[in-house]
Amino acid sequence: MATEIELGAGVDCGAFVMRSKFAEMSEEALRGALEKIIRDTPFLMDTLTHARAMDLPDCWLVSGAIYNRVWNHLTDRPARFGIKDLDLFYFDQDTSWEAEDAVIKRAAKLFANDPPVEVRNQARVHLWYEKHFGTPYPALKSSREGIDRFACKTHAVGVRLRADDRFEVYAPYGLADIFALRVTPNPLLDNRATHEAKAARQVKLWPELTIIPWP
Repeated sequence: MATEIELGAGVDCGAFVMRSKFAEMSEEALRGALEKIIRDTPFLMDTLTHARAMDLPDCWLVSGAIYNRVWNHLTDRPARFGIKDLDLFYFDQDTSWEAEDAVIKRAAKLFANDPPVEVRNQARVHLWYEKHFGTPYPALKSSREGIDRFACKTHAVGVRLRADDRFEVYAPYGLADIFALRVTPNPLLDNRATHEAKAARQVKLWPELTIIPWP
């Protein structure tokens, strides 16, 4: 994207008001706001509860299910609007396809089909990434490292539910971009094409977004 996409004419100003409200909040306050939004969303709580029951190593609900839900809250859209699927990361040193397939089949029996839940072992990503995307991908050491490498800093967020029902949030670049309705690139890897493709899709669904171009 050559230029930054600003709040467009004709867009409901409610989102601008909400964005201004959260802009004044600390990171800790934003984490509290995120937790409240998720706890008030039954399909996300069901997913987190079932994910905890699976007891997978280093398991997180990540990315779109989280930031899309926040955007829908900020722009007064239905909770499920724009959410294609729910992504669960886990990290298992057993990188065989058979082990991951067994987890996928377990998940299929546990989670609802709508929206679909995709469970993927992050320890295997480097084995298939180049074939699918054309560039090598260094092996990950954890699910969190996979979140660190997302093409957009805004998308780099994961949450999980602890045994005592407390929330754990992993947001290496903070939550400010999510609540500011701002999609910011992450140049940690050469992910320009992915950043631009995701941004183009998302701004059509949420025209209130500001898209920061790849540096």
